[in-house]
Amino acid sequence: MSDTTTELESGTTAPEPESESGKMSFLEHLDELRKRLVHIAIYTCIGFAVCWGFHKQIYDFLATPITKLLPEGMSLVYTSPTQVFTLYMKVSFLAGIFLTIPLTLYEVWKFIAPGLYRKEKRYVVPFLVSSIALFLSGAAFCYYIVLPAAFKFLIDLGSSFMPMIKIDEYLDLINMMLLGFGIIFEMPVIVAFLSIFGLITAGFLWRKLKFALIGIVVLAALLSPTGDAFNLLLWSAPMVFLYIISIGVAAIFGWRRKVKGLA
Repeated sequence: MSDTTTELESGTTAPEPESESGKMSFLEHLDELRKRLVHIAIYTCIGFAVCWGFHKQIYDFLATPITKLLPEGMSLVYTSPTQVFTLYMKVSFLAGIFLTIPLTLYEVWKFIAPGLYRKEKRYVVPFLVSSIALFLSGAAFCYYIVLPAAFKFLIDLGSSFMPMIKIDEYLDLINMMLLGFGIIFEMPVIVAFLSIFGLITAGFLWRKLKFALIGIVVLAALLSPTGDAFNLLLWSAPMVFLYIISIGVAAIFGWRRKVKGLA
């Protein structure tokens, strides 16, 4: 007689498996990934359609960090009849990404949730809230702190010349910076999940601190539109701060794993 039959006869029920990951094969994981990506694409398209109705206002908002620094009466320029249309398409797409980021992160959670224990799935709300808050905080920090300082340095540097800044080049730059900072600010959340699975520890992060600092400075130099020390500081300081926060996050989850006897 099987253990399950014995348990049923004794009036008890067999405990549910802690993790659902064993229920899905590799191909099923790929199919799940495809489904989540399709959902994200649909959300982004809907966000794009909504934001298209406000593309002019969104562009004016994105252009403010540099237009307020240009000489009076000057604005960004375009050199092709189709550039303005393409500009508004990109603006609406970027805004659509930010508008639908809660749904996108929820799809990310739904993809990784089957690999978690039941007790760990209660982190869904903290995960979504912290991810959204960090992503928007990164974009806001870039928009209100980094961009004005970087563009002021560049405009002042070229004060002897007549600025003719193309709208497409400006938008490509600001898109990369806003999304880049949003993703960089997700560092503590990423470390938290790696810590949950025991793939990374606070000790490991602390031992690699000096290498991380070098990597952060190099990354800041590559991403920053200017090479001056002040803008490098604006780029690298938040990444260093987030790395330190990530060490604390890893320590908390590492302690929880030890308490549960998983480490």
